[in-house]
Amino acid sequence: MKKLLLALTVLSLAFVGCSKKDDSRTLADKTKDAANTAVDKTKEAATDVKNAVSDKLVEWKLTPSDIKADLEKGGRVVRNKTVAAGEKVATVADNAHIVTVIKSKYVADSDISAFKIDVDADAGSVTLKGTAKSPEAIGKAIALALDTDGVTQVTSLLTVQM
Repeated sequence: MKKLLLALTVLSLAFVGCSKKDDSRTLADKTKDAANTAVDKTKEAATDVKNAVSDKLVEWKLTPSDIKADLEKGGRVVRNKTVAAGEKVATVADNAHIVTVIKSKYVADSDISAFKIDVDADAGSVTLKGTAKSPEAIGKAIALALDTDGVTQVTSLLTVQM
């Protein structure tokens, strides 16, 4: 009787061990599929963001040729964004938030050096000072600033670094 009970226990453990291996392969496959889906969605989102920024560069006249023309006129690039009805005027706390959001956008963008661009905000009006590596980078810096909640105007005093 003890031998029969021992044999049944061993068989039970063998079945449990086998089923766990099958589950782990299934779990691994599910994890791999989920990871692949996440990668695809991330790539899609990145493409959408890149396209949105490109559209904004054209809409706000921030293409490299637009930036070069403005820099040649006087070294200052100013762009305004229309304010939606009912939008509030920025407070001191909002200004700090605006600066933080813009700087974080610069950190996340490999074309822009967040350390070489100073950002100041006052009641929704943002001023950028410093250097960028190209007119295209200046346009992108302005577009990212303009595309921040609470920002109504961006004045760029950025220059192209030599």
